Amino acid sequence: MIGKIIGALVGREIDRRDGRGGLKGAVLGAAAAGGMRRLGPLGLALGGAYVAKRILDRRRRGGT
Repeated sequence: MIGKIIGALVGREIDRRDGRGGLKGAVLGAAAAGGMRRLGPLGLALGGAYVAKRILDRRRRGGT
């Protein structure tokens, strides 16, 4: 369950880079969730760290 949530957040962060929205982020998020599942706890930690870093960087820049 947590892996799917982190996969969705990773997909959202990847998709925000180009700003077009939609399918690309969803597909990459699903792929990231699959990869994280195969790596086990290490994958969840890496995915969570990626999302946390992106959110922290955005807050430091003053974005939403």
